Amino acid sequence: MRGTVLIALAAGLIAAVVFLSATTGPLPMRLVLFLLTPLSLFLAGLGWGWISALVGGITGTIAIAFVTTPAIGAVFAISQAVPVVVLTYLAMLNRPAPAPGPDVDPVTRTEWYPVGRIVVWAASLSGAMALAAMFMVGPDIDSLKTAIRKLIEEVLKAQLEAMAGGKPMSEDDITRLADVGVYLLPALTALSWMMTMLLNLWLAGRITLASGRLARPWPDIPAMRFPRGTPLVLAAASAATFLPGYAALGASALSGAFYFAYVLMGLAVIHFVTRGQPWRPIALWSLYGALMILNTGISIFIAILGLADGFIPLRRGQNRPPGGGPQAPPGGPPPTLPPQ
Repeated sequence: MRGTVLIALAAGLIAAVVFLSATTGPLPMRLVLFLLTPLSLFLAGLGWGWISALVGGITGTIAIAFVTTPAIGAVFAISQAVPVVVLTYLAMLNRPAPAPGPDVDPVTRTEWYPVGRIVVWAASLSGAMALAAMFMVGPDIDSLKTAIRKLIEEVLKAQLEAMAGGKPMSEDDITRLADVGVYLLPALTALSWMMTMLLNLWLAGRITLASGRLARPWPDIPAMRFPRGTPLVLAAASAATFLPGYAALGASALSGAFYFAYVLMGLAVIHFVTRGQPWRPIALWSLYGALMILNTGISIFIAILGLADGFIPLRRGQNRPPGGGPQAPPGGPPPTLPPQ
Protein backbone atom coordinates (compact mmCIF):
# COMPACT_ATOMS: atom_id res chain seq x y z
CA MET A 1 0.00 0.00 0.00
CA ARG A 2 2.80 2.40 0.94
CA GLY A 3 4.61 1.63 -2.32
CA THR A 4 1.43 2.30 -4.31
CA VAL A 5 1.00 5.71 -2.65
CA LEU A 6 4.61 6.63 -3.37
CA ILE A 7 4.19 5.62 -7.02
CA ALA A 8 1.03 7.72 -7.28
CA LEU A 9 2.77 10.75 -5.74
CA ALA A 10 5.77 10.33 -8.05
CA ALA A 11 3.50 10.02 -11.10
CA GLY A 12 1.73 13.25 -10.18
CA LEU A 13 4.96 15.16 -9.66
CA ILE A 14 6.42 13.86 -12.93
CA ALA A 15 3.28 14.91 -14.82
CA ALA A 16 3.45 18.35 -13.19
CA VAL A 17 7.11 18.83 -14.13
CA VAL A 18 6.50 17.74 -17.72
CA PHE A 19 3.41 19.99 -17.94
CA LEU A 20 5.36 23.04 -16.78
CA SER A 21 8.39 22.16 -18.94
CA ALA A 22 6.13 22.13 -22.01
CA THR A 23 5.81 25.92 -21.72
CA THR A 24 9.51 26.65 -22.29
CA GLY A 25 12.25 25.68 -24.72
CA PRO A 26 12.24 24.97 -28.48
CA LEU A 27 8.83 24.38 -30.08
CA PRO A 28 9.46 20.73 -31.14
CA MET A 29 10.55 19.81 -27.61
CA ARG A 30 7.55 21.63 -26.13
CA LEU A 31 5.21 19.66 -28.39
CA VAL A 32 6.79 16.35 -27.35
CA LEU A 33 6.58 17.24 -23.66
CA PHE A 34 2.94 18.33 -23.98
CA LEU A 35 2.15 15.12 -25.83
CA LEU A 36 3.66 12.98 -23.05
CA THR A 37 2.32 14.96 -20.07
CA PRO A 38 -0.36 12.42 -19.01
CA LEU A 39 1.81 9.32 -19.58
CA SER A 40 3.01 8.93 -15.99
CA LEU A 41 -0.57 9.24 -14.68
CA PHE A 42 -1.76 6.61 -17.16
CA LEU A 43 1.05 4.30 -16.09
CA ALA A 44 0.04 4.67 -12.45
CA GLY A 45 -3.64 4.16 -13.26
CA LEU A 46 -3.22 1.07 -15.43
CA GLY A 47 -0.47 -0.50 -13.33
CA TRP A 48 -1.66 0.28 -9.80
CA GLY A 49 -5.35 1.12 -10.20
CA TRP A 50 -7.35 4.21 -11.06
CA ILE A 51 -7.13 5.44 -7.46
CA SER A 52 -3.39 5.84 -8.06
CA ALA A 53 -4.16 8.04 -11.08
CA LEU A 54 -6.55 10.07 -8.91
CA VAL A 55 -3.94 10.58 -6.17
CA GLY A 56 -1.34 11.45 -8.79
CA GLY A 57 -3.68 13.94 -10.45
CA ILE A 58 -4.41 15.67 -7.15
CA THR A 59 -0.70 15.75 -6.31
CA GLY A 60 0.19 17.28 -9.68
CA THR A 61 -2.60 19.85 -9.40
CA ILE A 62 -1.50 20.97 -5.92
CA ALA A 63 2.16 21.13 -6.98
CA ILE A 64 1.42 23.27 -10.04
CA ALA A 65 -0.93 25.55 -8.10
CA PHE A 66 1.76 26.01 -5.43
CA VAL A 67 4.58 26.75 -7.90
CA THR A 68 2.53 28.93 -10.28
CA THR A 69 -1.10 29.95 -9.71
CA PRO A 70 -4.34 28.13 -8.78
CA ALA A 71 -5.68 28.91 -12.26
CA ILE A 72 -2.85 27.00 -13.96
CA GLY A 73 -3.34 24.17 -11.47
CA ALA A 74 -7.00 24.06 -12.49
CA VAL A 75 -5.97 23.89 -16.16
CA PHE A 76 -3.79 20.86 -15.38
CA ALA A 77 -6.61 19.21 -13.43
CA ILE A 78 -9.20 19.71 -16.16
CA SER A 79 -7.01 19.01 -19.18
CA GLN A 80 -4.84 16.18 -17.82
CA ALA A 81 -5.87 14.66 -14.49
CA VAL A 82 -9.64 14.30 -14.94
CA PRO A 83 -9.50 12.57 -18.37
CA VAL A 84 -6.78 10.16 -17.15
CA VAL A 85 -8.79 9.18 -14.06
CA VAL A 86 -11.97 8.61 -16.07
CA LEU A 87 -10.28 6.61 -18.84
CA THR A 88 -8.22 4.42 -16.50
CA TYR A 89 -11.31 3.73 -14.39
CA LEU A 90 -13.20 2.62 -17.49
CA ALA A 91 -10.26 0.57 -18.78
CA MET A 92 -10.15 -1.35 -15.48
CA LEU A 93 -13.95 -1.72 -15.15
CA ASN A 94 -15.08 -5.35 -15.26
CA ARG A 95 -17.69 -7.83 -14.08
CA PRO A 96 -18.19 -11.61 -14.05
CA ALA A 97 -19.47 -12.81 -17.43
CA PRO A 98 -22.29 -15.37 -17.53
CA ALA A 99 -21.48 -16.34 -21.13
CA PRO A 100 -18.64 -15.92 -23.68
CA GLY A 101 -18.52 -12.66 -25.62
CA PRO A 102 -16.22 -10.34 -27.60
CA ASP A 103 -15.03 -8.53 -24.45
CA VAL A 104 -14.88 -11.58 -22.18
CA ASP A 105 -11.59 -13.12 -21.04
CA PRO A 106 -12.06 -16.84 -21.82
CA VAL A 107 -9.71 -17.85 -18.99
CA THR A 108 -11.14 -15.88 -16.08
CA ARG A 109 -14.67 -15.43 -17.53
CA THR A 110 -14.42 -11.70 -16.81
CA GLU A 111 -16.12 -9.14 -19.04
CA TRP A 112 -14.14 -5.93 -19.47
CA TYR A 113 -15.45 -2.52 -20.45
CA PRO A 114 -15.46 -2.42 -24.28
CA VAL A 115 -12.71 -0.50 -26.05
CA GLY A 116 -15.19 1.16 -28.40
CA ARG A 117 -17.05 2.72 -25.48
CA ILE A 118 -13.76 3.99 -24.04
CA VAL A 119 -13.10 5.75 -27.37
CA VAL A 120 -16.59 7.30 -27.26
CA TRP A 121 -15.96 8.50 -23.70
CA ALA A 122 -12.64 9.98 -24.82
CA ALA A 123 -14.42 11.83 -27.65
CA SER A 124 -17.05 13.21 -25.27
CA LEU A 125 -14.42 14.34 -22.76
CA SER A 126 -12.32 15.94 -25.50
CA GLY A 127 -15.30 17.87 -26.81
CA ALA A 128 -16.12 19.18 -23.33
CA MET A 129 -12.49 20.12 -22.64
CA ALA A 130 -12.17 21.93 -25.97
CA LEU A 131 -15.29 23.97 -25.22
CA ALA A 132 -13.94 24.81 -21.75
CA ALA A 133 -10.69 25.94 -23.36
CA MET A 134 -12.63 28.26 -25.67
CA PHE A 135 -14.36 29.82 -22.66
CA MET A 136 -10.98 30.38 -21.02
CA VAL A 137 -9.62 32.10 -24.13
CA GLY A 138 -12.68 34.29 -24.61
CA PRO A 139 -16.02 34.37 -22.74
CA ASP A 140 -17.84 35.51 -25.90
CA ILE A 141 -17.43 35.15 -29.65
CA ASP A 142 -16.01 38.64 -30.19
CA SER A 143 -13.28 38.27 -27.57
CA LEU A 144 -12.46 34.83 -28.95
CA LYS A 145 -12.12 36.26 -32.46
CA THR A 146 -9.84 38.97 -31.09
CA ALA A 147 -7.62 36.35 -29.43
CA ILE A 148 -7.45 34.27 -32.62
CA ARG A 149 -6.66 37.36 -34.68
CA LYS A 150 -3.82 38.19 -32.29
CA LEU A 151 -2.52 34.63 -32.61
CA ILE A 152 -2.57 34.89 -36.42
CA GLU A 153 -0.73 38.23 -36.41
CA GLU A 154 1.95 37.22 -33.89
CA VAL A 155 2.54 33.55 -34.73
CA LEU A 156 1.05 32.46 -38.05
CA LYS A 157 1.22 35.50 -40.30
CA ALA A 158 4.89 35.16 -41.26
CA GLN A 159 4.50 31.44 -42.00
CA LEU A 160 1.36 31.97 -44.09
CA GLU A 161 3.01 34.74 -46.08
CA ALA A 162 6.04 32.54 -46.73
CA MET A 163 3.75 29.76 -47.98
CA ALA A 164 2.09 32.29 -50.31
CA GLY A 165 5.42 33.20 -51.90
CA GLY A 166 6.06 36.29 -49.79
CA LYS A 167 2.73 37.98 -50.60
CA PRO A 168 1.74 40.11 -47.57
CA MET A 169 -1.60 39.43 -45.85
CA SER A 170 -4.09 42.30 -45.76
CA GLU A 171 -6.27 43.20 -42.80
CA ASP A 172 -9.26 41.71 -44.61
CA ASP A 173 -7.38 38.44 -45.11
CA ILE A 174 -6.60 38.23 -41.40
CA THR A 175 -10.22 39.05 -40.50
CA ARG A 176 -11.60 36.35 -42.78
CA LEU A 177 -9.09 33.84 -41.43
CA ALA A 178 -10.05 34.72 -37.85
CA ASP A 179 -13.75 34.32 -38.69
CA VAL A 180 -13.13 30.82 -40.04
CA GLY A 181 -10.68 29.93 -37.29
CA VAL A 182 -13.10 30.68 -34.49
CA TYR A 183 -15.26 27.75 -35.62
CA LEU A 184 -12.43 25.43 -36.66
CA LEU A 185 -10.35 25.88 -33.49
CA PRO A 186 -12.74 23.94 -31.17
CA ALA A 187 -12.78 20.94 -33.52
CA LEU A 188 -8.99 20.95 -33.93
CA THR A 189 -8.49 21.36 -30.17
CA ALA A 190 -10.82 18.45 -29.37
CA LEU A 191 -9.22 16.25 -32.02
CA SER A 192 -5.71 17.04 -30.71
CA TRP A 193 -6.73 16.41 -27.10
CA MET A 194 -8.35 13.11 -27.95
CA MET A 195 -5.37 11.92 -29.98
CA THR A 196 -3.03 12.81 -27.09
CA MET A 197 -5.11 11.00 -24.47
CA LEU A 198 -5.66 7.83 -26.48
CA LEU A 199 -2.03 7.68 -27.60
CA ASN A 200 -0.86 7.88 -23.99
CA LEU A 201 -3.48 5.35 -22.88
CA TRP A 202 -2.29 2.90 -25.55
CA LEU A 203 1.40 3.54 -24.81
CA ALA A 204 0.89 3.11 -21.05
CA GLY A 205 -1.04 -0.08 -21.73
CA ARG A 206 1.78 -1.54 -23.78
CA ILE A 207 4.37 -0.59 -21.15
CA THR A 208 2.38 -2.05 -18.24
CA LEU A 209 1.57 -5.16 -20.28
CA ALA A 210 5.28 -5.73 -21.00
CA SER A 211 6.12 -5.23 -17.32
CA GLY A 212 3.41 -7.62 -16.13
CA ARG A 213 1.56 -4.86 -14.23
CA LEU A 214 -1.46 -4.55 -16.53
CA ALA A 215 -4.43 -5.93 -14.57
CA ARG A 216 -6.57 -6.71 -17.64
CA PRO A 217 -5.89 -8.73 -20.79
CA TRP A 218 -4.93 -6.82 -23.90
CA PRO A 219 -8.12 -6.07 -25.89
CA ASP A 220 -8.70 -6.91 -29.54
CA ILE A 221 -8.69 -3.29 -30.70
CA PRO A 222 -9.43 -3.95 -34.41
CA ALA A 223 -12.66 -5.69 -33.36
CA MET A 224 -13.96 -2.73 -31.33
CA ARG A 225 -17.53 -1.50 -31.82
CA PHE A 226 -19.25 1.78 -31.02
CA PRO A 227 -22.71 2.03 -29.41
CA ARG A 228 -25.51 2.09 -31.97
CA GLY A 229 -26.40 5.72 -31.34
CA THR A 230 -22.90 7.06 -31.99
CA PRO A 231 -23.55 8.02 -35.66
CA LEU A 232 -26.51 10.12 -34.46
CA VAL A 233 -24.21 12.03 -32.10
CA LEU A 234 -21.86 12.86 -34.98
CA ALA A 235 -24.78 13.87 -37.23
CA ALA A 236 -26.43 16.03 -34.57
CA ALA A 237 -23.13 17.73 -33.66
CA SER A 238 -22.37 18.44 -37.32
CA ALA A 239 -25.83 19.93 -37.85
CA ALA A 240 -25.57 22.04 -34.68
CA THR A 241 -22.47 23.80 -36.02
CA PHE A 242 -24.90 26.07 -37.93
CA LEU A 243 -26.33 27.41 -34.65
CA PRO A 244 -25.24 30.86 -33.46
CA GLY A 245 -22.75 31.65 -30.71
CA TYR A 246 -21.11 29.20 -28.36
CA ALA A 247 -23.62 26.49 -29.26
CA ALA A 248 -21.86 26.22 -32.63
CA LEU A 249 -18.45 26.12 -30.94
CA GLY A 250 -19.55 23.28 -28.66
CA ALA A 251 -20.95 21.41 -31.64
CA SER A 252 -17.71 22.00 -33.55
CA ALA A 253 -15.68 20.56 -30.66
CA LEU A 254 -17.91 17.50 -30.40
CA SER A 255 -18.00 16.88 -34.14
CA GLY A 256 -14.20 17.13 -34.36
CA ALA A 257 -13.75 14.58 -31.58
CA PHE A 258 -16.28 12.12 -33.01
CA TYR A 259 -14.83 12.58 -36.50
CA PHE A 260 -11.50 11.40 -35.12
CA ALA A 261 -13.29 8.54 -33.36
CA TYR A 262 -14.54 7.33 -36.74
CA VAL A 263 -11.08 7.72 -38.25
CA LEU A 264 -9.92 5.30 -35.55
CA MET A 265 -12.83 3.01 -36.34
CA GLY A 266 -11.91 3.04 -40.02
CA LEU A 267 -8.33 2.11 -39.17
CA ALA A 268 -9.65 -0.68 -36.93
CA VAL A 269 -11.71 -2.03 -39.85
CA ILE A 270 -8.66 -2.02 -42.13
CA HIS A 271 -6.52 -3.77 -39.51
CA PHE A 272 -9.25 -6.38 -39.01
CA VAL A 273 -9.98 -7.24 -42.66
CA THR A 274 -6.27 -7.48 -43.59
CA ARG A 275 -5.44 -10.08 -40.93
CA GLY A 276 -3.68 -13.10 -42.31
CA GLN A 277 -2.97 -11.50 -45.69
CA PRO A 278 0.64 -11.70 -46.96
CA TRP A 279 0.45 -8.14 -48.27
CA ARG A 280 -0.79 -6.73 -44.95
CA PRO A 281 2.49 -5.03 -43.81
CA ILE A 282 2.90 -3.22 -47.14
CA ALA A 283 -0.75 -2.14 -47.15
CA LEU A 284 -0.65 -0.80 -43.58
CA TRP A 285 2.67 1.04 -44.05
CA SER A 286 1.33 2.59 -47.25
CA LEU A 287 -1.89 3.58 -45.53
CA TYR A 288 -0.18 5.31 -42.61
CA GLY A 289 2.31 6.97 -44.94
CA ALA A 290 -0.54 8.37 -47.04
CA LEU A 291 -2.33 9.45 -43.86
CA MET A 292 0.71 11.42 -42.70
CA ILE A 293 1.27 13.05 -46.10
CA LEU A 294 -2.28 13.71 -47.30
CA ASN A 295 -3.71 14.01 -43.79
CA THR A 296 -7.25 15.43 -44.09
CA GLY A 297 -7.95 14.04 -47.55
CA ILE A 298 -7.24 10.40 -46.74
CA SER A 299 -8.67 10.66 -43.21
CA ILE A 300 -12.10 11.56 -44.63
CA PHE A 301 -12.23 8.29 -46.59
CA ILE A 302 -11.06 6.33 -43.53
CA ALA A 303 -13.74 7.97 -41.39
CA ILE A 304 -16.42 7.14 -43.98
CA LEU A 305 -15.23 3.53 -43.91
CA GLY A 306 -15.53 3.48 -40.12
CA LEU A 307 -18.98 5.05 -40.30
CA ALA A 308 -20.12 2.55 -42.93
CA ASP A 309 -19.08 -0.36 -40.71
CA GLY A 310 -21.91 0.56 -38.34
CA PHE A 311 -24.46 -0.12 -41.08
CA ILE A 312 -22.73 -2.72 -43.28
CA PRO A 313 -21.00 -5.77 -41.68
CA LEU A 314 -17.51 -5.21 -43.11
CA ARG A 315 -15.80 -7.26 -40.37
CA ARG A 316 -16.80 -10.90 -40.49
CA GLY A 317 -15.46 -13.97 -38.73
CA GLN A 318 -14.01 -14.34 -35.26
CA ASN A 319 -13.64 -11.34 -32.98
CA ARG A 320 -10.45 -12.76 -31.44
CA PRO A 321 -6.96 -12.03 -32.75
CA PRO A 322 -5.18 -14.80 -34.64
CA GLY A 323 -3.61 -17.39 -32.38
CA GLY A 324 -6.25 -17.32 -29.65
CA GLY A 325 -7.87 -14.84 -27.32
CA PRO A 326 -6.25 -12.54 -24.81
CA GLN A 327 -4.24 -14.13 -22.06
CA ALA A 328 -4.97 -13.82 -18.37
CA PRO A 329 -2.69 -11.43 -16.52
CA PRO A 330 0.08 -12.95 -14.42
CA GLY A 331 -0.77 -13.69 -10.83
CA GLY A 332 -4.35 -14.86 -11.35
CA PRO A 333 -7.65 -13.02 -11.95
CA PRO A 334 -7.66 -9.25 -11.59
CA PRO A 335 -9.65 -7.46 -8.89
CA THR A 336 -13.26 -6.76 -9.83
CA LEU A 337 -14.49 -3.19 -9.89
CA PRO A 338 -18.15 -2.13 -9.70
CA PRO A 339 -20.32 -3.53 -12.52
CA GLN A 340 -21.17 -1.43 -15.55
